[in-house]
Amino acid sequence: MTAIEVRGLRKAYKNHEVVRGIDLDVARGEVFALLGPNGAGKTTTTEILEGHRFRDGGEARVLGVDPGTAGTEWRARIGIVLQDTDDAADLTVREMVQHVAGFYPKPRPADEVIGLVGLEEKSRSRIRTLSGGQRRRMDVALGIVGRPELLFLDEPTTGFDPEARRHFWDLIRTLAAEGTTILLTTHYLDEAEALADRLAVLAAGRIVAEGTPAALGGRSSAGATVSWREDGVLRSEEVPDPTPLIRKLVAAETDLSTLTVSRPTLEDTYLNLIGAHR
Repeated sequence: MTAIEVRGLRKAYKNHEVVRGIDLDVARGEVFALLGPNGAGKTTTTEILEGHRFRDGGEARVLGVDPGTAGTEWRARIGIVLQDTDDAADLTVREMVQHVAGFYPKPRPADEVIGLVGLEEKSRSRIRTLSGGQRRRMDVALGIVGRPELLFLDEPTTGFDPEARRHFWDLIRTLAAEGTTILLTTHYLDEAEALADRLAVLAAGRIVAEGTPAALGGRSSAGATVSWREDGVLRSEEVPDPTPLIRKLVAAETDLSTLTVSRPTLEDTYLNLIGAHR
């Protein structure tokens, strides 16, 4: 039931090792996010798993096959949305989707794909006339047209406006509900939290934390900060469990209209993790 299995993955460019012994497992049907700053090794790792780049060391199995030696039959089972793509700018959106669909044994209908990415009104427009966000939607369309078992998404919502991002999130949830395994890299932590079943944080070529968004880096067991205003003064206390303090404030008939309880956000946890490994 494992879609991706990686052990001791390594990759260097000249004398600089950018991937330094990664171990990783992604279950079939899982949405898994890779997080990390620029240069952490996310894109290199993804490209190795896609079969676009050879590894220097370690083992990798993707859908049961070594991506370094995989053939066309295996490639028809995966979908890829790269960070940067070149396309046939003079083709229309529909023509391009139909063209790429021809490479797969059982593609989605072109009009269905165009609707899924929200480009219905642009289906007859030439690709060169699309905005940056619309071209990114086009990239996603080409990544899903083949009904992939495993979909790689490398920074897929770059250039999307907020409405388009939410539409994309709905699409990812639909694909996941259909059983598609998804490996996502993103700089948007709200996106990772909204979509990922699990995630891993890469820093300096190594995985420094892995888990569910709620539990990453000890978030689920972290203490809480309780803040309230008393006699016009803002007060704040950090406590392991906020319940006893809140009961105490209630018993003292403290005005709780301004009370807030907060725990470390995913962003807080992420910044602490990468800051500790710079």
